[in-house]
Amino acid sequence: MKTMTVGEFKSHFSDVVDQVKAGASFAVTYGRKKEIVGYFLPEAQIVKPKRKLGILEGKAKATFKSDYQMTEEDFLG
Repeated sequence: MKTMTVGEFKSHFSDVVDQVKAGASFAVTYGRKKEIVGYFLPEAQIVKPKRKLGILEGKAKATFKSDYQMTEEDFLG
């Protein structure tokens, strides 16, 4: 993982995006102590936790068909 300051990140943003598309990852630092304030990673490296069903975990499961579509009205309820 490469490290760069916020200023460098801003100056070279389009180059960084190209490198991230190619699989590179970056840590962005800020301040005199160069503390890491964020990461810029390819989407493939992001670990997405599974959603839990709360008190029904292990007792039930929810599955949706691949052709399921929710309308905006359904979503906003």
